[in-house]
Amino acid sequence: MRETRGGRQEFTYSRLMTWVAFDRSIRMATAHARPADVVRWTTERDAVFRQIIDRGWSEKRRAFVQHFATEALDASLLLMPRMRFLSPTDPMWLSTLDAMDKELVSDSLVYRCDPEASPDGLRGTEGTFNLCSFLYVEALARTGRLQQARYAFEKMLTYANHVGLFAEEIGPSGEQLGNFPQAFTHLALIAAAIALDEELDRAEAEPPLD
Repeated sequence: MRETRGGRQEFTYSRLMTWVAFDRSIRMATAHARPADVVRWTTERDAVFRQIIDRGWSEKRRAFVQHFATEALDASLLLMPRMRFLSPTDPMWLSTLDAMDKELVSDSLVYRCDPEASPDGLRGTEGTFNLCSFLYVEALARTGRLQQARYAFEKMLTYANHVGLFAEEIGPSGEQLGNFPQAFTHLALIAAAIALDEELDRAEAEPPLD
């Protein structure tokens, strides 16, 4: 996902992906017994983690924010639980998801960010981002909000064209906007469907509470 064009900033999403690069490199080196400076990589990974927690978290918003010098939200951070940066039931993540629910979600469709709070340097208005809407479904499912996740997923499916394809965005009248068809949207759709299916199966398999 691209960063916004509002000037150079220390974006939380970029730091998240830096953490992912270190974390996955450590995992691969360890799993496959490859020569690597795992101690140094681990130190750097943990430093990035602390930086995100210390500077990417807003006590005022009770949420992770777009970059270290703002209070604006960014739906790209819906990737946090999928990347295993935080557990989907971590209180900091649940609070962030609640904040996004209130500010970036419109009838289950998700805006990447609030353009007034985070100017992108472009004229006009943005539609909701289909990639983010499917990430939202996945995050809801992993959090255990299955009814809400199922509604959002089924709602999103109604915006596909006659052969089931999606563009990059959905406009205010339900029209497809931006790149079409967009591969990232469809990859997110598949991931959301898998997550929702897994969590529904898990819920059905759990014994009822006495």
